[in-house]
Amino acid sequence: MNEQGCNNSIFPMRPSQTLADIRLLVLDIDGTIGNKSNCIRDSVAQAIQSAQRCGVAIAIATGRSYQCSLHAYDFIGSDLPLICYEGALIREPNTGVIHRHWPVQTRVAAQLLEHIELLNLSDRLSVLFHIQDNLYVSNLNNASMKYFEGSGVEPIVVSDMRQLLNRPTSKVVVLSNDPHDIARLSSQLKNSHSRIQVRQDKSITLLEAFHPAVNKRLAVSYLAEEIMSLRPENVMAVGDDFNDIGMLRYAGIGVAMEQAPIAAYADWVTTTMEKDGVARAIERWILR
Repeated sequence: MNEQGCNNSIFPMRPSQTLADIRLLVLDIDGTIGNKSNCIRDSVAQAIQSAQRCGVAIAIATGRSYQCSLHAYDFIGSDLPLICYEGALIREPNTGVIHRHWPVQTRVAAQLLEHIELLNLSDRLSVLFHIQDNLYVSNLNNASMKYFEGSGVEPIVVSDMRQLLNRPTSKVVVLSNDPHDIARLSSQLKNSHSRIQVRQDKSITLLEAFHPAVNKRLAVSYLAEEIMSLRPENVMAVGDDFNDIGMLRYAGIGVAMEQAPIAAYADWVTTTMEKDGVARAIERWILR
């Protein structure tokens, strides 16, 4: 890699686009630049620094909480607002300024707690509320203990989560070791005014509830267009999971990690995280 060279004309591009158009690089964290242990390879960090020297700004767009995103944010040396909770919160770590916040609607959170009680699942499920910089949990059962393992997060146990309903909650998570319990709860929330998704993590089944307007595409477009006065063709985005599809399709160059289930939505597929995929993408599209 030639870290000094930023003339990118040697690569074939779309007719209306040149590599010099890229002004903003947006990166997912987990599975893209790092893992659950916050391990980011030095070669990836060096490639990011080279992109910054070429005048490309670096941003993070992650499903992680704000606090759990700060290590990666600081490590790559970003000075842009941090997009977390899949876009529910856009906040500047250096100043604390919140540009946008779409909390889960109170009635949705209340409905979720009500359905858990009606289904007699209170003792089997663990409910998490992400509120400001704190994480509140209804109980520390086997599923929640697995979920927090190695994260460094110290949750606050609140036996009656209803007392938190009047506080703006960025994301609600329900954890279980039994996917059937989550499926039963999810079926009760189909018509709620929220975006519901179910996924697996560490052999745990998670139900996540967001404000219906929350997605990475809207958050990245807000950062690029409203804050930085850029256009989509000035943006390159790299991700690996389904919540990254929107920002990959929005960006002028959308890059998926190798073996990611979203490769069909990308303009280009790089190598895996373990093989320095982000560094290779930066070399391919920003450096020469």
